[in-house]
Amino acid sequence: MIGLVQRVLSASVSVVDGERTDTVSAIDHGLLVLVGVERDDAEREADALAERLVNFRLFDDPEGRMNLDVQQVGGALLLVSQFTLAADTRRGRRPGFSTAAAPDRAEPLFDHFVAAVQSRHGQVQTGRFGAHMRVALVNDGPVTFRLEVPPGKG
Repeated sequence: MIGLVQRVLSASVSVVDGERTDTVSAIDHGLLVLVGVERDDAEREADALAERLVNFRLFDDPEGRMNLDVQQVGGALLLVSQFTLAADTRRGRRPGFSTAAAPDRAEPLFDHFVAAVQSRHGQVQTGRFGAHMRVALVNDGPVTFRLEVPPGKG
């Protein structure tokens, strides 16, 4: 399972439905996390990524060092499913998606991940699984990290 983590001053997700676009989630200071579910992921990878995410120190302490996690700074999390993160881009000019979990497997794992994060940190918003979404953010730093728990390593 993959999490592309961005420290943000604000972030929001809007869902596009025909000519209509509705904001479904928004946060202020915190983390925007794009989540990719890989074909062989299971609940143990979701749990391991949730644990790493809420305890990952990427906020500055008073000395300017990244020593604080999202809980310590009172930040929120915006979790957005993004299957393209699990794409195989090792060769060619077009991504392959055989490494990404099928939607019928990915959605329950994403939901499990969301629940695992919520059980560790109460301020959690999400996008809408499988929807055409527009994600807006003000990156703080910019600070962006890729957290990964490979299948079988959770």
